[in-house]
Amino acid sequence: MIARTRLVESVRQALSRSRVVALLGPRQCGKTTVGGQLLAADSSNYFDLEDPASRARLDEPMTALRELKGLVVIDEVQRRPELFPVLRVLADRVPLPAKYLILGSASPTLLRQSSESLAGRIALMQMNGFSLEEMGLAAHLRHWLRGGFPLSYLAEDDARSSLWRADFVRTFLERDLGQMGFAIPSSTMLRFWTMAAHYHGQIWNNAQIAGAMNIGEKSVRRYLDVLTDLYMLRQLQPWHANIKKRQVKSPKVYFRDTGLLHHLLGVRTEKELWTHPKCGASWEGYVIEESLKAVAPEEAFFWATHQGAEIDLVLIKDGHMLGLECKRVDAPRLTPSMRIALDDLKLERIAVVYPGAKRFPLAERVEAVPLDALVEGMKGLFPE
Repeated sequence: MIARTRLVESVRQALSRSRVVALLGPRQCGKTTVGGQLLAADSSNYFDLEDPASRARLDEPMTALRELKGLVVIDEVQRRPELFPVLRVLADRVPLPAKYLILGSASPTLLRQSSESLAGRIALMQMNGFSLEEMGLAAHLRHWLRGGFPLSYLAEDDARSSLWRADFVRTFLERDLGQMGFAIPSSTMLRFWTMAAHYHGQIWNNAQIAGAMNIGEKSVRRYLDVLTDLYMLRQLQPWHANIKKRQVKSPKVYFRDTGLLHHLLGVRTEKELWTHPKCGASWEGYVIEESLKAVAPEEAFFWATHQGAEIDLVLIKDGHMLGLECKRVDAPRLTPSMRIALDDLKLERIAVVYPGAKRFPLAERVEAVPLDALVEGMKGLFPE
């Protein structure tokens, strides 16, 4: 087991501040393991709602939870949304005998219930699979190919990892979507998801997808939002600067886990990845996702104009604005787009992340940054 020390400590800190903490993320990303590091799974304070025994214990939730003290963990909480009003009553007791960690896959019901019933009492935390920071630079090729889902990353070989991802996709489509309240045929969503893989890193076009699938644009937007809400896709919104140039207004779409991207593209090995037409786009999405984990910005966008200028990522944190470019080259160079972005967006600096080993300046306020900066949490890129 790979210890997720930083994440566990963040959950502990959230519990010290809030009466209820919700740790949300995709299925199989390791939420149960993190919960087990905070409270033993065989504890009477631990409820796994995929376990019939735990569900039976919570048939009378107030009776089951009222006398518990210390930390109480409820896993797969989206299966019992009626628990949220009960948690509100329990969390309002003075003095407070227990705090509650709820684990769940994202779903509209879960988020709505938590915001309505537990407003002012709950801290929402998002969790992903393994990050490059947790794995280390030496593992980045394996991490990029297989993605961050623990059972995919830790598989004995690439073939077993690929089989796990195939099972994950099938289960997600045939079981999970229905359990979360989405009445979408699995074959239709598989076609859409596969088409989205070929749009990875591109500006999204609802009309093109709708035409290719022979469905309405409204359905395309709904499917995109469903996969975004369930942490499968990321819609990176465009930044609009106050300039006279025509700027792109549609989002870019990225897979949040490159392992799932590669599965839907039919990529199973490093050799197949290096020769695939989407290799560059895959690496760009990988760097963007890991950069967001490392920096934890308050806001993130991309920027592009119809004249061709663009920047892959615009990060805003603590009042500072940073640009980030992803270049899978041995020696990145300053481009006209970078100069335009510096001037038009008034960026404080641009970091050009590349797979090399040295950090060096490309121009004033533009710096080539090796991939290991992501492992170090992008230290030094934002003013302290």
